[in-house]
Amino acid sequence: MPVWAVMICTALLQLMPVKTFAQSPETDPPPLILSRLTGPIELDGFVNEPAWAKIDSLAVVMYSPIFMGQMTERTDIRVAYDDQYLYLGGRLYDSDPDGIRANSMYRDRYSGDDAVALILDTFNDRQNGLWFSTTPNGVRIDMSVSNDLDALGRNPFDTVINMSWNTFWDAATQITDSGWSLEIRIPFTSLGFQTTDGMVEMGLSVTRRISRKNEIHEFPATPPNWDLSYAKPSKFRRIQLRDINVGRPVYITPYVASGAEQYSSLSDDETQYDLQSDWTGDVGGDVKYNVTNNLTLDLTVNTDFAQVEVDDQQVNLTRFSLFFPEKRRFFQERSGIFEFRTVGRFDRLFNTREIGLYEGNSVPIYGGARLVGRIGGWDIGAINMQTAAAHGNPSENFGVYRIRKQIFNPSSYVGTLITTRLSSKGNWNAVYGLDSRVKIGSSEYIDLKWAQAFDETADSNAPGANGFVRGQIERLTQIGLSYRLSAAWGGTEFEPGIGFVSRTGFVQPFVLAGYGWFASDRSKILSVRPEVLFTQFLRSSDGSLETQIMWHSWSLEMKSGDSHTFQLEARKDDLTEPAEFPEDTEIPAGRYTFYNFNWDYMMRFGRLWRINASTEFGQFYDGSNIQIEVEPTWNLSRYLEFGGTYQFNRVRFPDRDQGFFVHLARVQSQISFSTAASVSAFLQYSTAADVVSANVRFRYNFREGNDFWLVYNEGRNTDRLQGDPILPSIDSRTLFLKYTYTFIR
Repeated sequence: MPVWAVMICTALLQLMPVKTFAQSPETDPPPLILSRLTGPIELDGFVNEPAWAKIDSLAVVMYSPIFMGQMTERTDIRVAYDDQYLYLGGRLYDSDPDGIRANSMYRDRYSGDDAVALILDTFNDRQNGLWFSTTPNGVRIDMSVSNDLDALGRNPFDTVINMSWNTFWDAATQITDSGWSLEIRIPFTSLGFQTTDGMVEMGLSVTRRISRKNEIHEFPATPPNWDLSYAKPSKFRRIQLRDINVGRPVYITPYVASGAEQYSSLSDDETQYDLQSDWTGDVGGDVKYNVTNNLTLDLTVNTDFAQVEVDDQQVNLTRFSLFFPEKRRFFQERSGIFEFRTVGRFDRLFNTREIGLYEGNSVPIYGGARLVGRIGGWDIGAINMQTAAAHGNPSENFGVYRIRKQIFNPSSYVGTLITTRLSSKGNWNAVYGLDSRVKIGSSEYIDLKWAQAFDETADSNAPGANGFVRGQIERLTQIGLSYRLSAAWGGTEFEPGIGFVSRTGFVQPFVLAGYGWFASDRSKILSVRPEVLFTQFLRSSDGSLETQIMWHSWSLEMKSGDSHTFQLEARKDDLTEPAEFPEDTEIPAGRYTFYNFNWDYMMRFGRLWRINASTEFGQFYDGSNIQIEVEPTWNLSRYLEFGGTYQFNRVRFPDRDQGFFVHLARVQSQISFSTAASVSAFLQYSTAADVVSANVRFRYNFREGNDFWLVYNEGRNTDRLQGDPILPSIDSRTLFLKYTYTFIR
């Protein structure tokens, strides 16, 4: 679709009738003064203490399926505090208690359960939030939100919601004949905030999800004009707490670990693989100290991440590297402060997975420090870590330093990010970036970014070779017209040493436009949203076309909670050298134009058995591709959940009599004996990598910060004849245990 057609479609969409809701006022109502508890609260899930009776209920309203519609069940939620904790108490009435969804007991896993969430903008910056959610089984789920949840054109759970973040807090629940009830208790020491004249101000949002009805209640009343509107910190209700005297405890978390490892290594004469065995043992630990109520220092010695869940295998049918999300806890707190994205979904100036990992293998970390928080209107962050020599790499030092200042309004800032990477052999890489984001309307923003990457191996460190610049204007809303217009340029030597960059030497124009509206109250459809995208990557050396992508999509969200997305894509790729794919398949150099169609279906989370599915078919360079993916999940009981993914790709090039099949299968099970004890098993098989791998983890969580882990990993080669000498059946296997205990001083 040419650019002029995109513009005409966008203009026509503006003429369509649209059901919208009034925007939230730019001026906040007076802060809600939270009441202090007048007596003790026993955290048992029964909201029956006399102190609760003196706390007013929040004025919740229906968020979906019909904003401000008639709530089908009564919701009574109260928030209060004492000297040490912030509390939430809730009575969640239900006319059909047997219909309450309590699907899982697995920590940090949402499986379509009913839930209550408390989200706090503790910085009071209208950009960041801490998300505390509890299900009827008492499962605790905590996440963090950044960038005011603005993720137009991207999945917020890939970009601005960090599900790996954890902190110290408690929850208790009860299921009764009239519904269920809960109590949440969060230590003030787990919340970063600033005190002014004995008063603390922050933002608050509370939601209740009735899963089987796809019904959400919220406070405050925020119209669904944005994706997950109720979780946008800029729309939260301001609250005030007075006379909080919070101490600054020190959390000291030592660990001990031991285990056995077997791995295959090539013999000295390189004629066979031998199975080697090792016993390992290690000690180390972390220290967390709140320098102020809003500034946290983390120290780590001999850092160990062995209990972290393994990465998902992925199928790569592109010419670029795959991106994997960060799951290690040390890097999670306030991680949004360090965000500096360049182009696309994943490219960024700082990627934490460059630290302590090399080609998927763990690299020992001697130790490091991390400082993050807010002072006045300044966001600050600093990381410095030292890794050991491993896998042929020398010992390295990593430094990351971030400063960001609010300007004009709470949603605008200017900042800088500096990264350094220094090896013991004298190799170095240094990067600086300048960025600014300015809110110019109710939903309109301007972004400007500039960066340079200096490397001792670069042919040139001149700005024309190692620089990056991007300008962008966007309108962020799910209802009515939204758009993103940007232009970016990256030099041929722009290689951030601790970043993730898929392309260099490019100029990129980018246009994304969409128009969304709500269907009538009587319709089974909740909302409709068509979008169009046009972008190019031009070679900065001569302006020639490298890649062009155009697509048009329609997204339908049903009141049942199901959703459909249909997308038609046209793509051009200019290959200057052959592209290699599995089974010795090779695409010759040349310019290619190809088209494909994609359909995605997502079933409502609340079903005990549900399935997500997608299919894509069409041309692939000078051949064809069919891709089918299914992702079923089955909650047999609150103790047991099965899930899996199967992806099939068939790629054919008839003119060259070439092609390949790719099968990717994942099977997962979660067994929860209680909210403290659980087992997860993860089996993966990929014909692209010719491996099958297993990861089994047992965890007993005595309390937050006190864990016992028993973990087993195994990797096997499924095509032993692809190598010379013959590859071993067992690539590696490990069995280890780890115990951590947190002392609070």
